[in-house]
Amino acid sequence: MSAARPDFLPFARPEIGEDEIVEVVDTLRSGWITTGAKAQRFEADFAAFLGDKALHAIAVNSATAGLHLALEALGIGPGDDVITTTHTFTATAEVVRYLGADVKLVDIDPATLCIDPAAVERAVGPATRAILPVHYGGRAADMAPLQAIAGRHGLAIVEDAAHALPTTCGGRLVGTLDSAATVFSFYANKTITTGEGGMVVTRDAALARRMKTMRLHGMSRDAFDRFTATRPSWYYEIVAPGFKYNLTDIAAALGIHQLRRAHAFQQRRAAIAARYTAALADLPLVVPPGPADGDTHAWHLYPVRLTDEAPLDRDGLVERLYAAGIGCSVHYIPLHQQPYWRDRYGLDARDFPHSQHAYERMLSLPIYTAMRDADVERVVAALRAALA
Repeated sequence: MSAARPDFLPFARPEIGEDEIVEVVDTLRSGWITTGAKAQRFEADFAAFLGDKALHAIAVNSATAGLHLALEALGIGPGDDVITTTHTFTATAEVVRYLGADVKLVDIDPATLCIDPAAVERAVGPATRAILPVHYGGRAADMAPLQAIAGRHGLAIVEDAAHALPTTCGGRLVGTLDSAATVFSFYANKTITTGEGGMVVTRDAALARRMKTMRLHGMSRDAFDRFTATRPSWYYEIVAPGFKYNLTDIAAALGIHQLRRAHAFQQRRAAIAARYTAALADLPLVVPPGPADGDTHAWHLYPVRLTDEAPLDRDGLVERLYAAGIGCSVHYIPLHQQPYWRDRYGLDARDFPHSQHAYERMLSLPIYTAMRDADVERVVAALRAALA
């Protein structure tokens, strides 16, 4: 295997500071490294960050786990269906199948690449129990009409906010909207990271209790509470066949300090996005829209789409960028293109014209806080060389 190019600019890279490192080392020396005091502290800090005292925050080992827990707590099961977008990673939909329920995939708004509320309305049927919108790339989905649809039909909303910290919608932080639950991701390339991890937030105390129980094997008491008690407390009860979805204190130690930098991280990402948007304006590209007026975009992704006037196709552009030492990606290969979803539900690309059109022309450029201004200019120069 050849050595990696020393000048290669990766698609994503986390920014880990000394505070995070010190906190992790402190955890390693503490004698308690699984779910414990630091995970609880991270949960409390996260609820405080969102600024809603009514919120319950439940730390989990992935956003996928969080979505599964939320839908399970809502009682989603066989005979039910959940509506979500085809233009997402498979985790958004696969959690529905974990529960034996079915997925209804719908198309996106071609401008925002978020789920199309009109398509959601058309998809609602007698078995529909929930809507699972995705805040694509860090821009909020159009939540007001989705909430209206949910209200008319008695549906729950679980937001996939894996890209959306700190995003606002209608002036409110995502996580504080009127949804049953909202799920964030702290995967390695997200706007803040714990390496692997996620957080579910809800105002519903009953949902929170169920998710906390199911997060750790359906146990009536957390392991931390039992093993650190000052009096005998070995007894617990299994009240449900739960899962193994808890976040470790090692991961939470990262999250405590990453969260404190979330707004600064967003500002740096927004500055990079603004530079891209200005510098690429005269190229045959459709650049991503900014936030709605008065709102904040987290800029987890910066996806561009080639126009019909571009001198090469998406795959050719990806090859040119890699040849120039620049990493990029595609978000996403739509679910209607994936064998499992396509074959199970008999899906046809012609039923999802906006997602299909975007997929055929799109690629995501590097955007992360550790990028220097010179790195941004290098990406712009490589795009100009390829598309001139």
